[in-house]
Amino acid sequence: MEWICLIIAGVGEILGVTGINRVNQKKTIGNFLLLVGGFTMSFLFLSIAMQTISMGTAYAIWTAIGTVGSVLIGMIIYHESKDIWRIIFIGMVIVAAVGLKLIS
Repeated sequence: MEWICLIIAGVGEILGVTGINRVNQKKTIGNFLLLVGGFTMSFLFLSIAMQTISMGTAYAIWTAIGTVGSVLIGMIIYHESKDIWRIIFIGMVIVAAVGLKLIS
């Protein structure tokens, strides 16, 4: 259950970062709600997950989900660069996160 909460926290992080980008593009109530709601969900579920997952592991996985997800959203929706080196380094973040899960 705690790992599901951590994944939900990571999705919230992605939503919050997407909200920041959208607020920068156009300041609307919906975009502000996405920003605040995403980060609220993220911190709430991260705190639940950290009741049983160690702080270092939880934080590393949470930031990895947020980082990779935000980069992918940027590449897919906002047409940011799809450079091969970007993709390779995203893969390295995923490998590191999986490695932390395996040793936890």
